[in-house]
Amino acid sequence: MGPAAKTFIALVLTLTAALSPLRADAAEVASRIRLLIIEGVSNHDWPRRLAMVQDILARDGSFDVDVSITPADARDADAWARWRPDFARYDVVLSGYNDLGGKPAWPAEVQRAFEAFVRGGGGFYAYHEANNAFASWPQYNEMIGLGWRDKHFGPALLVRDDETLQTVLAGEGDDTGHGDRTDALVHQRGQHPIHAGLPRAWRAADIEVYRYARGPARNVDVIAYAHDGVDERRFPVEWTVQYGKGRVFVSTYGHVWFGEGVPPSMRCAGFQTLMPRALKWLAGREPGAAVPSDFPGPDAVSLRP
Repeated sequence: MGPAAKTFIALVLTLTAALSPLRADAAEVASRIRLLIIEGVSNHDWPRRLAMVQDILARDGSFDVDVSITPADARDADAWARWRPDFARYDVVLSGYNDLGGKPAWPAEVQRAFEAFVRGGGGFYAYHEANNAFASWPQYNEMIGLGWRDKHFGPALLVRDDETLQTVLAGEGDDTGHGDRTDALVHQRGQHPIHAGLPRAWRAADIEVYRYARGPARNVDVIAYAHDGVDERRFPVEWTVQYGKGRVFVSTYGHVWFGEGVPPSMRCAGFQTLMPRALKWLAGREPGAAVPSDFPGPDAVSLRP
């Protein structure tokens, strides 16, 4: 091999070594999940909640996160006309938006675009009070399956002793509600990929167990449940819904009220493990099976600093 050939090979090896980290970085960026968080209107302290959610997701490292803040005033027609999220850019949407109590609903154009996004294969994480929202939007009710509704709205689901589901018909039982927030013992129901490797039961910090969440209750898979703390009935605390080709995850984890600082619900190692796992599953990725050493067992909650 002549000097010129040796020089050329050395140059190629040098360039390959220099470009390899760039290729790895590009592959890493491409593999991250594109997540849109929607906030702006709620009966909970969404600005503090948003900061904490972003921090949890940043520490996981699997997500490229954008945030869309809606207009807050229903009378601001120009601002609402400009608010048009491009859902097609994302794998998953997480929303804590809640129009309960006469707050503004999303414009019809945005509703149709969101329906198409989820139906076409997008993921939707309905965060805590987002299952209170949009009672008059039929397709949203189909997406979340069960929500905060009055007892005439639709059926509710309970979990029997043998973990089969009991349907409570519309008009029977109570309106949706909850007792005091509690360190609830959450039980897996079935074997869902989001729960891979986790104990069959764990103590979730400071959560609300919704009694008689109601809705169309179609295509609902209850994957976790807990006693409600009122009359020892078992109600869903995590459920998924198949909506077209898309996946939806609903839970009541992650409550953030006004003036609470950093509440135990957000410091809970269980919640901080389950939220990223659920988002990965919604995006069609493997949620992972590694169990953090501080994941709670059935006897006590586990709070992170």
